[in-house]
Amino acid sequence: MAKAEKAAAIAELKDEFTSSSGAVLTEYRGLTVAQLKELRTNLGETARFAVVKNTLTKRAANEAGIDEQFRELLEGPSAIAFVRGDVVEAAKSLRDFAKANPHLVIKGGFIDGQSMDAAEVTKLADLESREVLLAKLAGAMKGTMANAAAVLNALPTQAVQLAEALRAKREAAGETAEAPADAPAAAADEAPAE
Repeated sequence: MAKAEKAAAIAELKDEFTSSSGAVLTEYRGLTVAQLKELRTNLGETARFAVVKNTLTKRAANEAGIDEQFRELLEGPSAIAFVRGDVVEAAKSLRDFAKANPHLVIKGGFIDGQSMDAAEVTKLADLESREVLLAKLAGAMKGTMANAAAVLNALPTQAVQLAEALRAKREAAGETAEAPADAPAAAADEAPAE
């Protein structure tokens, strides 16, 4: 490979590292071309899966400021899934493909400025997708808002009920207080009539 080609390859890889939301490093030894094509199809728009040369990738990762821990994983035949969309979805696709095709080995990743080992990438794949988490958050917020609205709507009703109960209590107390006062007057009124 000529120097200019190497420089272009390094620049392209560096651009992939800087423009991607994450990168998952894999070993693909033993996978057929058809299996690699299937993997790329499974990843769809969420990631671009590329077979890379380790020395050029190390240089590109260094220029992109990628953690040394990630660069140390670049041993043996390597391929990287440069994540464009949801990192969790890409990790799930890779994990699921690796379960069905044991020749694909997830070595680690670099996501949001942090290096991750294979176990951490698998944990990431176990998370629910961003859309599902946002939907759950929206549902929880809607439920909380509905409860708050119900409480706020109940306050005026309860205030009216309380006022009515107080009025009824005062009326009842007023009737019993007025009855003894009226009773002697009524008795006095009836006495001269005899």
